[in-house]
Amino acid sequence: MNRRYERILNHAVLALFAVVALFPMIGIVAQALKLPGSLSFDTFRIAWNEGHFAAYLRNSVIVTAVTVVLASVFSIMSGYALGVMRFRGAGAVFLLFLAGLTIPTEAVVVPLYFDLRSAGLDNTYAGLILPQVAMSVAFGTFWMRAYFRSVPPSLMEAARMDGASSWTTLWRVLVPIGRPAILTMVVLITMWTWNEFLLPLVIVNSDEGLRTAPLGLSFFQGAHKTDYSLLMAGALIIAAPIVIVYVFLQRRFIAGMLSGAIKE
Repeated sequence: MNRRYERILNHAVLALFAVVALFPMIGIVAQALKLPGSLSFDTFRIAWNEGHFAAYLRNSVIVTAVTVVLASVFSIMSGYALGVMRFRGAGAVFLLFLAGLTIPTEAVVVPLYFDLRSAGLDNTYAGLILPQVAMSVAFGTFWMRAYFRSVPPSLMEAARMDGASSWTTLWRVLVPIGRPAILTMVVLITMWTWNEFLLPLVIVNSDEGLRTAPLGLSFFQGAHKTDYSLLMAGALIIAAPIVIVYVFLQRRFIAGMLSGAIKE
């Protein structure tokens, strides 16, 4: 009986926190749909057309997809090198990656902009993608290094005894069994890249066609300060893709978080 009451109490507490977490979202959806007075999807159509969200979403998809692919590949390789291989200076290199996690974007965005401008990369996709790849690799290397260090050494020794090279061991042995950890990293990088606001704001300073979704939403908000239904509709349009991604991948994401991927 005690276990039954404990289970009921746990579910009640979880339900309470779920209601608290979902209440703001319910308010946003109700405002966008003009509830409870009437049900209307016109606000979404107007926001989509007036806010140019089709172009902004396209830019965000391009930037996010390229960033996630590049950052994931580089993170897997660097995490494998620092977690499995033994070479001189590995500790110093890892500390360098950790330093990348501690430096806030605000501290480097101004010199970064001038560097990109001098290289002709401001107002370009490359200028949007490369800095975010660098920031994501810092976290991804830390994450994947921890995963590779948690892999039983006997597994890699067996692969070497079968004649597998380091490259084969990485991509054909460790990566397939590390899908939960890798997918968790991919989801996190996707969310961070999609929601990034400061870098696009600074780097895209003249070409409106390169604005990403969060940046476009900011300009849309400035043009419709008092029309809360349109603002809520625009916010839902921007948030919808990342919410859909998380909903479909949540089981694997949680599995990766609980699989001990960040054990040392």
